[in-house]
Amino acid sequence: MDYNKLALELHEKYKGKITTTLRDTSEIDRTALSAYYSPGVGAVSQAIAADPSTLPKYTWTNNLVAVISDGSAILGLGDLGPKASMPVMEGKALLFKHFADIDSVPIILDVHTVDEIVATVKAIAPSFGAINLEDIAAPKCFAIEERLKAECDIPVFHDDQHGTAVVTLAGLINATKVVGKTLSDCKVVVIGAGAAGTAIIKLLNLYGLTNIIAVDSRGIIGESRDDLNDEKKALLAYVNATQSGSLDDAITDADIFIGVSKAGLLTPELVARMANKPIVFGLANPLPEIMPDVAKASGVAVIATGRSDFPNQVNNAIAFPGIFRGALDNGVKTITNQHKIAAAEVIASLVENPTEDEVIPSVFDERLVPSIAQVIKP
Repeated sequence: MDYNKLALELHEKYKGKITTTLRDTSEIDRTALSAYYSPGVGAVSQAIAADPSTLPKYTWTNNLVAVISDGSAILGLGDLGPKASMPVMEGKALLFKHFADIDSVPIILDVHTVDEIVATVKAIAPSFGAINLEDIAAPKCFAIEERLKAECDIPVFHDDQHGTAVVTLAGLINATKVVGKTLSDCKVVVIGAGAAGTAIIKLLNLYGLTNIIAVDSRGIIGESRDDLNDEKKALLAYVNATQSGSLDDAITDADIFIGVSKAGLLTPELVARMANKPIVFGLANPLPEIMPDVAKASGVAVIATGRSDFPNQVNNAIAFPGIFRGALDNGVKTITNQHKIAAAEVIASLVENPTEDEVIPSVFDERLVPSIAQVIKP
């Protein structure tokens, strides 16, 4: 099926993917209108003014997420500008509603510096119950998220980073069971040190993995490099920083390969250098670092991609609806690393008997949202 053609047809037919509806579906007569608007609504405004913490009690902020992007890193397409990000932000809103019954508003920003984005999001944050940052380029996405988490009193979550990391960890927990290895003992190579790669490395390190090698377009990220930016220098605390060389050097005897880079980087020759029963998560979209059929033919024991037409799809939608559902329902102000690990473990537990073709539950598994939500607690 030509999904590109279908996408264009459906978006044109429906003029987008989302709308708003009324919560009170009974008839809006004169009495109801006087309560919901003037004069009655004034009493609600006064109640909130007297106690701002009642805002979620009286308004839709109890179930409302802002989905925000500046369009600087749209999917794998790059910087296409704010307007081009709207279909993706609407898509995120669709996923929120479909999987977790969370209302959300797509917001595209025509400002691009850290200070501008932080100031804009802070200015509109009182309108929402949580903030989902999306498709904002690295490295500025790191500073934007950290500042907003510190300066806002509602949850702030950059899904490109942490949603990917959570689902990756969940998949690896089960993949290592399939191959009979202990995850914390594995040598892991991560190629790509942008938003997703950095978050994956940090979460794996927090989970107890110490032999992680990060690789970018210039080779292994280590102490011997004199061309590292501040974000990559900070990454040295989470990886085996004594290593140097190329991807060829890094991948020798590796148990796990995680790609968040571009198509075709992992060849059969490189797979042959890996340890016995290698695990490969090729997450570049739409084409992974190695296609599943090539990976299997090269001896890969478990292969995961970001695509829905192959087994083991690493899809952020497996994680973020439940994480936000839990945060909104349980009054969580900050989504922590402990929340991410708890979410990953719950996701992994939903695959009762992992196999090489099932280490991650389907995004349509109805147990996901309630199971994740219950571990996102203050």
